[in-house]
Amino acid sequence: MEIADNILKELLKNCYFLNGTAYAGKSTMVRLLAEKYGGIECGENYHDALMEATDPVCQPNLGYFQTMGSWHEFVSRSPEDYVAWLDGCSREAAQLEIVQLLRLSQSGKKIFVDTNISPEWLKKIASWDHVAILLSPQSLSVERFFDRPDAEKQFLYRQILEGPDPEGTMANFRACVALANSRSRCEAFADSGFFTHLRTEESTIEGTLAALETHFGLC
Repeated sequence: MEIADNILKELLKNCYFLNGTAYAGKSTMVRLLAEKYGGIECGENYHDALMEATDPVCQPNLGYFQTMGSWHEFVSRSPEDYVAWLDGCSREAAQLEIVQLLRLSQSGKKIFVDTNISPEWLKKIASWDHVAILLSPQSLSVERFFDRPDAEKQFLYRQILEGPDPEGTMANFRACVALANSRSRCEAFADSGFFTHLRTEESTIEGTLAALETHFGLC
């Protein structure tokens, strides 16, 4: 069954989407916007609530964790394989995201979304002033990838340290993160036509929040 884009756009009109690169501040902004405007926070991987509906045959990328040999295999993949897997997860997760957002939209509240939905899809289901792209320099995302305390990244950090070659595995995984946040991928986001905000060492949480509030017309 296919749902027309204009119908999805109407049903998702209370959703505000943030996409972009790692360590750009998407999770923080989603949380702060939801708190300030009494909305619903859909943080990173919020689609996990529907993961039981997936199958490795139909969703091979989301189902990778059910078929992989070990966590060492996961953190030791080539950068090219890692990025191909990320892109595959984004495509498969987008369907779960839309289903979950359709459920949440019935509340009538504003919904702030840290999304995997690609700019190409977002152009079809969301207005320009309901989408923002947050970017960070490649060096920042690579060097500080494991600085965040969230459980997922700290788990991966431990898997790397507990492997047979922690130094080599860490160097390889940082290469994976670097490719996922490469200049060409950042440029693709920047050239998407959506509002873009670049995080720098001088950026502040308050400044980024204010820029998003203005763009989303929330002020």
